[in-house]
Amino acid sequence: MGENKDARVLIVGSVAYDTVETETGKVEMALGGAATYASVATSYYCRPSVVAVVGEDFKDEHVDFLEKRGVDLKGMQRKKGKTFHWAGRYLPDMIGRETLDTQLNVFEDFDPVLPDDYKGIDYVFLANIHPGLQKKVLDQVTGPKLIVCDTMNLWIDIAREELVELLPRVNVLVINDEEVRQLTGDFNVIRAARRLLADGVKTALIVKRGEHGSTLVTREGIGVAPAYPVDNLIDPTGAGDTFAGALIGYLAAMDDASLPSMKKSLIHGAAVASFTVEGFSLDRLRETTRADVDVRARELREIMITE
Repeated sequence: MGENKDARVLIVGSVAYDTVETETGKVEMALGGAATYASVATSYYCRPSVVAVVGEDFKDEHVDFLEKRGVDLKGMQRKKGKTFHWAGRYLPDMIGRETLDTQLNVFEDFDPVLPDDYKGIDYVFLANIHPGLQKKVLDQVTGPKLIVCDTMNLWIDIAREELVELLPRVNVLVINDEEVRQLTGDFNVIRAARRLLADGVKTALIVKRGEHGSTLVTREGIGVAPAYPVDNLIDPTGAGDTFAGALIGYLAAMDDASLPSMKKSLIHGAAVASFTVEGFSLDRLRETTRADVDVRARELREIMITE
């Protein structure tokens, strides 16, 4: 089965401006946001359709960039005020980070309303937003084949009940290793993932493990993929979002969410994420082609082969 580059993925999440500082440098008011990173990653495989909100300050050059990548922005609302802004500083290990400032601005009142032609899209990615908003999106879609949901420690802390109620409506939950332990209280990642499957997640848990790769847990089996070995780490921002965006983009293009296809999607997610971290914001992805991604995906498969 070949890829269908005309397949569509609905992506709902944040579009933002980020100010980021690492040991390698600093950028101010750079293009960011979970929906932004995910949509650019998805665009390597098929057609992303974004639902988000931006302010009056959102630059035309960024609209142009996304549209040239094939991102459908009909669902991106422009409201009076400023675009969501996050500022943070990464620790030397590039894992821990300190949030310096968060200005929700127009994102504070984000109301995800789907255009009519978005409601029937078969593949849905609920990027990292409040589970109440994720539920509102699911109330508008009509019979999708696959719903992938991301979350974070903040929602586990302040909206656990809403998140737990959402899980039975989700096919695939994407979560990092710390968050899956936080959500279940179990320090064994595999056992914690199986508990969430038993509690209602329909199909699979994908546990992001940073430089250690990712783990797929389904009722049928388990898959493990390494991270691509990057020796020029510049900025980790957006790596998880591009991982998830590439993953669902691949599944949508193949129109196949079987266990073998999900295992392959982990490789593609890792390949795209590896480019993201080699530059600030989306700078590295601007110059990365699908052919470049495929090269790294092949290299990752070779890394995994031991014969």
